[in-house]
Amino acid sequence: MRDASVGVFSSVACRLGEGATYDPATGTAWWFDIEGKALLEKPTDADEATVHPLPFMASALAVIDGDRQLIAAQDGLYVRDRRSGRLSLHKPLEADNPATRSNDGRVHPSGALWIGTMGIEGEPGLGAIYWYRAGELRQLYPGIGIPNSICFSPDGRIAYFTDTKLYRLMRVDIDPANGLPIGEPQIFFDHSTHEGGIDGSVCDADGQVWNARWGSGMLDTYAPDGTRIGSIAIGARQVTCPAFIGQSADRLIVTSAWSGMSDADRQADPDAGRTFIVDRPVKGRHEPKVLL
Repeated sequence: MRDASVGVFSSVACRLGEGATYDPATGTAWWFDIEGKALLEKPTDADEATVHPLPFMASALAVIDGDRQLIAAQDGLYVRDRRSGRLSLHKPLEADNPATRSNDGRVHPSGALWIGTMGIEGEPGLGAIYWYRAGELRQLYPGIGIPNSICFSPDGRIAYFTDTKLYRLMRVDIDPANGLPIGEPQIFFDHSTHEGGIDGSVCDADGQVWNARWGSGMLDTYAPDGTRIGSIAIGARQVTCPAFIGQSADRLIVTSAWSGMSDADRQADPDAGRTFIVDRPVKGRHEPKVLL
């Protein structure tokens, strides 16, 4: 059952909604239907989202400047002209491996993008997590099944991530000047005995991590010490990715998916694939711009 503070932000039912983010300069929320090969755009005052077809699967978007966006797609990082939608390849990303695609990613306060790749069928160990900044691309963690929960503490000193297949939310100390790891990853929360899987996350101004829990329809909140301190029922079982929206970053949207569901499953979960809004006040943060 959906929490009373949760409503529908967009009725477009994405097969695999993901990569939610928000551009405060234009007051616009952006997200993807990865398997539907589409980018969705919705100003917060618009009635419904605009769907932009894409020539490939894509999963994450970062703002470069007022005119350009950086999109992580199945074979590379692409610059997108915000007004025309024109795409140009900026940096190949596992372009020689047709078995993988991009997945979760977010921008560090230094302008570095952490972006994950995974097997198109979710095969164990085919993916990796990469760091990109100012033209340089480095692989950080190989052998990842489904990379998710990439986000950063407000001071830029901690990164969070997960391999959803391993049921452990990880944290690692990083250099606030460039977003590169300076320590070994440690378990932040062991999810192995809990329902569902750890999917996308975002970190608020107080350092709390908000996580969409795939398969359970919940948005969970974790304190900086790794304690789960709250859960909100979203109303679709396969929730995927939260993002702070609004000029004060004081609300949350959460994407979801109907991928893998049978007809009976979809009848039982009629809001699957829609994007939701949580109207409880939160102390969020806007995403930094990526340093191209």
